[in-house]
Amino acid sequence: CGNGYGQKTVSITIDDVPNTRIYSANNCHSKLLSVLDSLHIPVAIFINEGLLKKYEEDCDNQALLTQWISHKHVTAGNHTCNHSRYSEVGLDAFTFDIIQGAQRSNTIADSLGKELRHFRFPYNDLGADSLAHVQIDSVLTSLGYRISPFTIESSDWMFNAVYEHYLQFNDTIKAAEIGRMYVDITLQYFHFYDSLSQQVYQRPVKHIYLCHDNRLNSDYMPMLVDKLKAESYAFISYDDALTDPIYLQQANYFKKWGISWFYRWMDDPSMRRAWMEAEPETVEIEQLFEALDK
Repeated sequence: CGNGYGQKTVSITIDDVPNTRIYSANNCHSKLLSVLDSLHIPVAIFINEGLLKKYEEDCDNQALLTQWISHKHVTAGNHTCNHSRYSEVGLDAFTFDIIQGAQRSNTIADSLGKELRHFRFPYNDLGADSLAHVQIDSVLTSLGYRISPFTIESSDWMFNAVYEHYLQFNDTIKAAEIGRMYVDITLQYFHFYDSLSQQVYQRPVKHIYLCHDNRLNSDYMPMLVDKLKAESYAFISYDDALTDPIYLQQANYFKKWGISWFYRWMDDPSMRRAWMEAEPETVEIEQLFEALDK
């Protein structure tokens, strides 16, 4: 575990690209892509090709996908076509969804001298049991993919739902409160997993942060990046993050829930449970989200 890992580092990874709904609403402009361009940080994106079929009467969604894949700071990966849950649809249907999920992306990537080598499961659902995990791992290996892990996520999708709700009703003050809450809680998660890393591995690890292509990140990614930089985090490419030997560990968790890989690597269920129960408090945003759901 040496290798001189003293610097705090993170790779930003973005699921459900491209968000064609907000692309259409923004007159065929991806604000998040523009924001990332201005921040000059490398990112990995996980493409949900099914989104290309939505709002396609308004904008050229394939042109948007090409913009994402062609960006010099972007590493592209597969996130299926239909965002299906593996534990529900089964091996054959999920394999088909993986293959369908790279049809246009592979064509674009090939034309740009890039390739899709990484795959992230929708909902980070790797299957309901160990057999399902082994079976899909074999399929992905045969297709030339590496399963894409993450160490940190902060339920940005939940914050985004509440954030967009307030914006829909022109309550910009409440929306801003949610945006700042998202950044603050995300920082708390970084601190929490840094503490876990020190206690379990006795060093900083090369973090991988999971978030989504949504309006919240379009508006608050600059604040989050600035605050992480102020805490001496460096932003690294996804491939650089994966050089950390922690990502070579074997999993010891074989259920469908989309937990951090820190927990998947733990071989003691009681230790896993204790750490999960100690995570930062998110009751307030959960209650706001549940109220929307009702």
